[in-house]
Amino acid sequence: MHQEIIMAGSGGQGVMVMGQLLAHAAVIEDKNVVWFPSYGPESRGGSADCTVIVSTDQIGSPMTENPDTLIAMNQIPLNKFVASVKREGVIVINSSLAEVPKDRSDCRIISVPANDIAVELGNLKIANMVMLGAFVELLRPVKLESVFLALRNVLPPHRHNLLPLNEQALKRGAELAG
Repeated sequence: MHQEIIMAGSGGQGVMVMGQLLAHAAVIEDKNVVWFPSYGPESRGGSADCTVIVSTDQIGSPMTENPDTLIAMNQIPLNKFVASVKREGVIVINSSLAEVPKDRSDCRIISVPANDIAVELGNLKIANMVMLGAFVELLRPVKLESVFLALRNVLPPHRHNLLPLNEQALKRGAELAG
């Protein structure tokens, strides 16, 4: 098993947290993992993306030019990375903020109305957890239970009151994908 993922959005959308959770969950499962963050030059609201590689084999490079999967939180990063996804790859789109690309019929495209679901659950900031839950259920790089365990490591202790809400959002995303 070897999966290369680019998670991309804007600052404040929780892209780095998604990547960290996936990476921590992979470590919990004794898999090899690389988490490689990238930020735009803006101090707020700029681009934010990370590459996560999860593998049962050794990982040769922390970079990927042609990811297996793109998780796009809005239209700008979707436009930036959509062409790089491998043929037969997967593109997971936050359909609350981005439109399905017309020119990637060679990929599996999954639309998740993450912002709409997050608002329905009571907190817009958990849209990233909805997206991560859908991705994990679809491609199973790790178990959802491992992501729940990773939440305790990634969220600072003063945010542990939000663990149930984040778990609910992850489950909701997984239900959508399943």
